Amino acid sequence: MRGVLKIENVSKSYHLGKLEVPVLHDINLEVQEGEFTAVMGPSGSGKSTLMNLIGCLDRPTCGKIILGDRDTSLLSDIELARIRGKKLGFIFQTFNLISRLTAQKNVEMPMIYQDIPRQQRIKRARELLDMLGLGDRADHRPGELSGGQRQRVAIARALVNDPEILLADEPTGNLDSKTGREIMEIFNKLHSEGRTILMVTHDQGLAQNCGRIIRLKDGRIEDGKNS
Repeated sequence: MRGVLKIENVSKSYHLGKLEVPVLHDINLEVQEGEFTAVMGPSGSGKSTLMNLIGCLDRPTCGKIILGDRDTSLLSDIELARIRGKKLGFIFQTFNLISRLTAQKNVEMPMIYQDIPRQQRIKRARELLDMLGLGDRADHRPGELSGGQRQRVAIARALVNDPEILLADEPTGNLDSKTGREIMEIFNKLHSEGRTILMVTHDQGLAQNCGRIIRLKDGRIEDGKNS
């Protein structure tokens, strides 16, 4: 298998006035292509901070995050934005859809930033919505969709540029248990097709679906064994 993510001696601190607040301490982690990895830990353990660093939304205080063969610490903000758009797909607990846009337009949005032609955008977005059972809801806005439907739109949007890694932050956190299981079935299918998925979750039952569980406590990795 090919390594798609390598984290080397990464630490992260934030400054509150003159006070330095350490959040992550000396994180080392490697993710192989096709792995389905859960990141678990109590609130305040550093899970979201770690995901933000992997997602190139923030920079580590020290250490390296290597995506594919690129050391993100050496990249400009513009290059990081390009990496986010092409290599990473984001799925959030709160869906983060644009309320005034239809499902179709929400899914098309990441392709606009990659300068993909309009007809190609339309075709790709519709294919993904059809695949996720939302072909008949493509012209509906988020407010006209259920929570599970909104999360499926968000998954389609995350997939639209064929990213190397899917980053999912509590993707079932705002859903009832039945809908949450349906969303996990989608993730399992994507994994079976070879997708690399990194998922933050509080739910031990969902984490057991993953091939590997990383546990964070007080900003440190406790273990990263296969489940």
